[in-house]
Amino acid sequence: MTTQTLAARGTAASLDTLEDLVGHEDCSVEQLCGEMAKVFRVRGQEVALLRVDRLMLKFLYPAELRSAGAIPLSSSAIAARTANNRRADYFNNFASVQHSSVFESVKFAVSDIPNSEMDPQVIQKIMTVPVFGGGNRVAGVIQVSRKGFDLNSAGPDFTPDDLELLKQIAKVVGVFLSRNV
Repeated sequence: MTTQTLAARGTAASLDTLEDLVGHEDCSVEQLCGEMAKVFRVRGQEVALLRVDRLMLKFLYPAELRSAGAIPLSSSAIAARTANNRRADYFNNFASVQHSSVFESVKFAVSDIPNSEMDPQVIQKIMTVPVFGGGNRVAGVIQVSRKGFDLNSAGPDFTPDDLELLKQIAKVVGVFLSRNV
């Protein structure tokens, strides 16, 4: 069996797992985002799910960012551009991309890493995709990041295949958002 065949099976299994999870009425945003973190082998706080609420993007996950503020759709933030342009993208050198780092300074109550000194890490790599709801309107944005002290400590680069998988996951998340918003 080729590596590509194994990857395709893993992708299908990941999508099936997420579809099953969303199929349960009691599926929580924490469960959904936790599963996405497993799929991409990132920490829980490296997954963000935002929903469109009027002219703003509001964080649904992680919980610590819910009260940290919202992102105006009119801003130049990556999440706002993703929603407005309706296009997925990834940046494997995100620290050099001009962006607002206000949300990166939020401290997380529970870390996936026992050493709390890991918290000052910044986003080094990120994928961002729109989530479509009913009527083909943008209902939200998913962002998956890799944090680190530098590019090497953040882990592997995201690939076009990773982005394609996240786009497929966004379809499942669209079902979740339409039911839970």
